[in-house]
Amino acid sequence: MAGTPAVCPTLLYADAKAAIRLLTEAFGFTRVAVYETEDGSVMHAELSYGNGVVMLGSKGRGGAFDKAMEGGGPTGVYVVVEDVDAHHRRAVEHGVEILMEPTDQDYGSRDYMARDAEGNVWSFGTYRPAC
Repeated sequence: MAGTPAVCPTLLYADAKAAIRLLTEAFGFTRVAVYETEDGSVMHAELSYGNGVVMLGSKGRGGAFDKAMEGGGPTGVYVVVEDVDAHHRRAVEHGVEILMEPTDQDYGSRDYMARDAEGNVWSFGTYRPAC
């Protein structure tokens, strides 16, 4: 398990393919795996950033997780980045909605917040939780 994240946020999107494009192009995630159904919906995808992974898929495919998440609202995900300002510029260049410009926090982190097309809030900063 060394090097494998113990916690992986999992999100469902109405347009999972658009979410994958946004996360890779605007936020710098790397496609690890994308599995599609015969109709082209995303059954399961894994995108990495540093030593973290986010898993995602298409809404409305049925199954236990889809049913459990039905009616669920947006979620928030925090991602550690080395250069907040450069990361922010990349997101802005891709037209991402910025909720908070890069800001120095009292606890020593530099952070910014963005919202994806389906309402999820992504925070990027230099704070590293103690693990």
